[in-house]
Amino acid sequence: MGLIIGMVSCQDKDDQKPDTEVSPNVAINKWIKEQMDTYYYWLEDMKTPIAQDLDPEDYFEALLNRPTDRFSEIYPNYQELVNSLSGVSREAGYEISLARESSQNENVLAFVVYTKKGSPAESQGLRRGDIITQINGQTLTLNNYQNLLRQRSDNHTVNFFRFNPETENYSPQPQISLETITLAENPNFLDTIYTINNQKIGYVVYHFFAPGIEGQPKRYDDQMDAIFGRFKAENINHLILDFRYNGGGFVSSAVNLASLIAPSVTSEDIFSRTKYNSFLSQFQEIRDLEIRKFDNKSQNLGNILNGNRIHIITSGRTASASELIINGLKPYMNVYLVGGVTVGKNVGSIAIEDEDNADNDYGILPIVSMSFNKDNQSEYTNGFTPNISANELSQQVLLPLGDTNEYLLGLTLQQITGVGARYNLVDRIEIGSSFEGKIRFGQQIENKLTLKNNH
Repeated sequence: MGLIIGMVSCQDKDDQKPDTEVSPNVAINKWIKEQMDTYYYWLEDMKTPIAQDLDPEDYFEALLNRPTDRFSEIYPNYQELVNSLSGVSREAGYEISLARESSQNENVLAFVVYTKKGSPAESQGLRRGDIITQINGQTLTLNNYQNLLRQRSDNHTVNFFRFNPETENYSPQPQISLETITLAENPNFLDTIYTINNQKIGYVVYHFFAPGIEGQPKRYDDQMDAIFGRFKAENINHLILDFRYNGGGFVSSAVNLASLIAPSVTSEDIFSRTKYNSFLSQFQEIRDLEIRKFDNKSQNLGNILNGNRIHIITSGRTASASELIINGLKPYMNVYLVGGVTVGKNVGSIAIEDEDNADNDYGILPIVSMSFNKDNQSEYTNGFTPNISANELSQQVLLPLGDTNEYLLGLTLQQITGVGARYNLVDRIEIGSSFEGKIRFGQQIENKLTLKNNH
């Protein structure tokens, strides 16, 4: 897709032809070093690997400014990287959060948090709130669950339990077989308007930031515009963004969404500031990218939100472009968070491929920038702490997303309306989820950085 392109290196190149007798890793690693010398944010702190014929993944890792740099990554296949960032991957179509069954045993429970439209998981009847205990006939435990989760990338079976509201207990369900298909996930998962105590509340569940897919490059952004067009026409009083599963994505979609929310902003108002490395900052075409302004949007909500406040549902999966939204909106409005502490990623990447070497399939996602809001604030490397702390796995059962009694949405609605249910919570020890393993998790993907001349 157009926003992720191979970068043109702008520093001096080694014109020597590669020696055909040396390891092919040498040419790949030279390319990696050349890109990093141009784009890497911590240029002055980049390390020097000992050997040029290292495995490229080891070579790339050896360059990085760890532990400060928590996020730069290399992937064996650039095209797979590109597809994943836009929500296209081969899978069965369900996401899970993991918790220990009990502190008294080693068993692990996989809570289905949502299934994807048009997926094998959806067609087989798997749904949010189901608890998977076995994959391919093996019980999930602390020792094997990571290996078993990897088996989900191929056709597999699951054994699971479902909550029965009549007995108020979980009961076993028949085993189901799930195939994997190439699935394009739409990040616009759910939108609705609630009317409670004469308050009109717009609710959006948004799973990642992507403008569209190949052939429809603005499809998802256009859908978001239409959602906010309806919210504006209905004259909502409150807005809830649900970012609990949103690990980030494209900055352009973050700008698009923020431009629909911040009160009456125009293309003259600053959404964020971006800092690049000392090499890139020499060039005017890069300096032109350092101030990112809002878009003009006819669907912008203006000043219709009560108290100039937005509510955002967060978790330990909320990262990058989601945090860019939180930070970017803070100078303009009251941002109220419900849920978990966010990841704490204030840096951005670009996806780079080697367009000159057909034998190099690698794609790299180095950190190339740091983000600040209009007021030059960027101090959230430890994450944003919510105003109300809550974990959805504290519910006895995960109610459907959008159900007003669902724990995190219910807490948020209670803050808005003063009306809410009492929750009987359970103590669960959360140990992870399927989100952290995704290529797009924790990403803040910048638009292209191109220097016009070979400097």
